[in-house]
Amino acid sequence: MNSQSLFKQPKAVFAVAFACVVSFMGIGLVDPILPALSTKLNATPSQVSLLFTSYLLVTAVAMLFTGWVASRIGAKATLITGLALIVVFAALAGLSGSINGIVGFRAGWGLGNALFIATSLAVIVASATGGFAGAIVLYEAALGLGIAAGPLIGGLLGEISWRGPFFGVAVLMAIALLATVTLVEPMPKPERPTPLLAPIKALRHRALLTMGITALLYNWGFFTMLGYAPYPMELNEIQLGFVFFAWGLLLAFFSITGAPWLQRKFGTAPSLYGALTAFAVLVLLIGVFTDARWVVITCVIASGVAAGINNTLTTQAVMLVAPVERPVASAAYGFVRFIGGGLAPFAAGKMVDHWNMHVPFVVGAAAILLGVAVLTTGRKPLAAADAELAAGGAHGTADEVAGEVADEFGGAPDAIDYEKTAERA
Repeated sequence: MNSQSLFKQPKAVFAVAFACVVSFMGIGLVDPILPALSTKLNATPSQVSLLFTSYLLVTAVAMLFTGWVASRIGAKATLITGLALIVVFAALAGLSGSINGIVGFRAGWGLGNALFIATSLAVIVASATGGFAGAIVLYEAALGLGIAAGPLIGGLLGEISWRGPFFGVAVLMAIALLATVTLVEPMPKPERPTPLLAPIKALRHRALLTMGITALLYNWGFFTMLGYAPYPMELNEIQLGFVFFAWGLLLAFFSITGAPWLQRKFGTAPSLYGALTAFAVLVLLIGVFTDARWVVITCVIASGVAAGINNTLTTQAVMLVAPVERPVASAAYGFVRFIGGGLAPFAAGKMVDHWNMHVPFVVGAAAILLGVAVLTTGRKPLAAADAELAAGGAHGTADEVAGEVADEFGGAPDAIDYEKTAERA
């Protein structure tokens, strides 16, 4: 798809793509205001870290049910429900006057986000002109723009008030909700609804469980860095926004371009070994030199390279090795990995309370290296899947796997299956 035709899309596509940008903004939106929340609400960093924990743990559990819900009420209804929940709970978080209230409302926000991200790419695929490849380009653009812009917008609004980022998301998602209701057409439901316990049963497969545990351990280090790196930097909201903006730019670029190149050049397993080890080293450096502001800033920004590669290749690897349907595999994987992301900030807070700020980063680095060790036990199925992918075999074409590269949260598998259904019809 050329750039001219890329932007000649139905209004429904741009409505959902805009919502995707705002959704992905949420990944780094709160980072610039974490120290401000701690100061202005008289909360410890440990208490503030629960913003990540409540959000990610609810997202993790909800991932088990999003396929079941979407297959019964339809993609558009699921999308609207998710957007409405985000609007309500983001606004309530902005209105809250206590850290406990914000933590609770972030949990509701996580439920809405899980419902939204489970169906957003599928709706774009159904509505876009140019087929699956064009939809992936749009989704990748939304992902990159959202991840990069989130911290910067969070910093700009956070400089006005710590409530600003929450109200900003509520307003933007309300606009996206209105556009989705009026512009997006209903999509056909799948012929066979997704069984409720299918994701849990899928974890009986060793290859899928191995990738899930690897991602859990990686996310432990990743969200430890996101949740606690802002404190030793001792920067104001806008300065933190620019630091994580640079981090987000690198993450988005290497997620979309660097990871596929490495996969083709070296294979999935060797690329992941290198990227995970590099990320562990950067997190360890933050732990060792926590008192050196510029070391922390440099390592955080540089970690965007490794994080982008890791996020994409671990997600892709799940689809390469999973012996079950893509939506089921994605839900099972999302459940396991977000458990790690949710527990890490909480555990890090306890470590800081009992020891010091160095400890959670050192533990996070160790967790990532343990993830590398776990991954080595699955090198054979990954090598076999790489070979089959190169030959265009049962694991799908390069275009189909590009869908997994574009998606970090579970929308791509449903979108791929929808595209195949549409082609058969």
